[in-house]
Amino acid sequence: MAMADFKSVFPEFEGEEKLIAAAKHIARELGSNKDLTDEARRILVDLGARLSSISTTNERRGVKICEIENQLDAVQERVMNWEADQSMLWDSRLDEGFEYLNAAEEAWKLTERLESLSLNKDECDDDQKNELQRRAHDVLQTAMARLEEEFRYMLVQSRQPYEPEHMSFRSSEEDTLDESSINSFGDDSVEESLQRDSLSRISDEFVVDLVHPDVVPELRSIANLMFNSKYDHECTQAYTSVRKDALDECLFILEMEKLSIEDVMRTEWASLNSKIRRWIRAMKIFVRVYLASEKWLCEQIFGELGPISLDCFVELSKTSMLQLLNFVEAMSIGPQQPEKLFRILDMYEVLADLLPDIEALYMGEAGSSITMECHEVLSRLGDCVRATFIEFENAIASNHSANPISGGGIHPLTRYVMNYIRTLTDYSETLNLLFKGHDEEGDHIAILSPETSPNPREEKDKTRVSPMARYLISAGAVLERNLESRSKLYKDVSLQHLFLMNNIHYMAQKVKGSELRPIFGDDWIRKHNWKFQQHAMDYQRASWGSILSLFKDEGIQNPGSSSISKILLKERFRSFYLAFEEIYRTQTGWVIADAELREDLRISTSLKVIQAYRTFEGRHKVHLSDKHIKYSADDLENYLLDLFEGSPKTLHSPSRR
Repeated sequence: MAMADFKSVFPEFEGEEKLIAAAKHIARELGSNKDLTDEARRILVDLGARLSSISTTNERRGVKICEIENQLDAVQERVMNWEADQSMLWDSRLDEGFEYLNAAEEAWKLTERLESLSLNKDECDDDQKNELQRRAHDVLQTAMARLEEEFRYMLVQSRQPYEPEHMSFRSSEEDTLDESSINSFGDDSVEESLQRDSLSRISDEFVVDLVHPDVVPELRSIANLMFNSKYDHECTQAYTSVRKDALDECLFILEMEKLSIEDVMRTEWASLNSKIRRWIRAMKIFVRVYLASEKWLCEQIFGELGPISLDCFVELSKTSMLQLLNFVEAMSIGPQQPEKLFRILDMYEVLADLLPDIEALYMGEAGSSITMECHEVLSRLGDCVRATFIEFENAIASNHSANPISGGGIHPLTRYVMNYIRTLTDYSETLNLLFKGHDEEGDHIAILSPETSPNPREEKDKTRVSPMARYLISAGAVLERNLESRSKLYKDVSLQHLFLMNNIHYMAQKVKGSELRPIFGDDWIRKHNWKFQQHAMDYQRASWGSILSLFKDEGIQNPGSSSISKILLKERFRSFYLAFEEIYRTQTGWVIADAELREDLRISTSLKVIQAYRTFEGRHKVHLSDKHIKYSADDLENYLLDLFEGSPKTLHSPSRR
């Protein structure tokens, strides 16, 4: 640039100042090039800072106030010329925005020089200096108001859409992700990705460009100048206002409604269940992607200004975070209903898993209120889990009905409870953590029947039983007590035992064939195998004991003789057939749902009944004709195969004559 060009561009400067100003101008001109790399931009920013430092040092050497007045006139003219044009500067030309930024910086420098200037006797008086200071501050205020408007406008206009397929992604090292990662983010794989170890902490997280990367250097330059000019409050207020709106939009896209605690507690469970699912997904994405990205953006713009970066992030995000935490708190203080336990556990695990990320985002005193609130809400969720499980046990114990279920099959309560506690094994680590110490402290009293109480060896090894195991075994014991009470609803003692056999067998099989086995232990399984087998034997005694007694020889002899009375023998067979037909009619309507158990009981019964029948018939067949034998042993054996199918049948076999 020729000397004449210097004079036309910088008429208010002389000598070395003109050289420094020209260098700063060149640096800004180069900085306006959109094709520059981030590294090149950083170098130019550093160069500008060094030149400003040199300029400040030179300004301290003493400048005549009349020279400052000339400079102020020139700066004021430039600022007011732009003020007359209401179009946004950075919308016009990038170099025009930088020129305005340069003029605003010069206005700030002039106010600084005037405040620190000491007048000699032969210079202008204090009134003139005060007037210049007033003018300089007015120009600076005008420039700062315009920069605040431009700053806000650029933040709004450069916002990236929240649809993942429209976002450009960066890792924490600012490496661009591959195309497949970008395209997959919008589907359900995002939730799976957020659960992987590689994405478990913010240091390994992906961040997104919430504003277009090209405008970040300009935003940073404006922020630095406004802070240097003591307009930091206006700058941060503009920033937090815009970014709060962006976070609100983010939560709207993630389908998170603004609900009060009262709203949540009034919501029907079906709708609430759906909201919890959305909260779980939203919380993971919001913390690990959006908040991580929001903090990264704050650091890009305000990072050179010290702790203000974190202050801004906390200020703009705390409302959104509290909105999400309020939903959790509402769940924790609502009524403890067993059907809610799994969703509460889901929320607990998500919040506990995200807690290190939240602490990393809100580290230091500025974010302590958020982290403390997270810890408190997590603690209340834990209390809610324990209280809900106790309510689950109470619900089992108090679940009664005046009517037994038809056929003595597996009660719906048994299925519900066993499937419920089986599902709880998915939360073993969390439940062991939450239950640890609480059962010993009296918060939970296990209701154990004598049969389910630990034996001495189990007591000795109690330390090896997990806290969750004691709770689940206790719930099983409560269920057994309920089943024993329900069995009394059946008038037929045989059916009472069949009902208990069915249900205890179901419990044992559910434990044996699932993740419950290591929790309940093999001793529990052996004990309950013995219990349902005992009920099977009790069923056989109650159902067939009196019938089998008919096959005894006592009472069928002629009076005063050892010879067999044909009349009494015929009556025995007739009584047996009537009793068998009644059992057939009744017990074909009874139910044994498990095919193997049903077959075992049929075989066991057949061995006892058919063998006794064959023996009795064979021993006394010489005293009877075929017409008195209504059913053969093979007939009876086949009829026994119809038992326990749940559909009552009647025998219509003709009498044999």
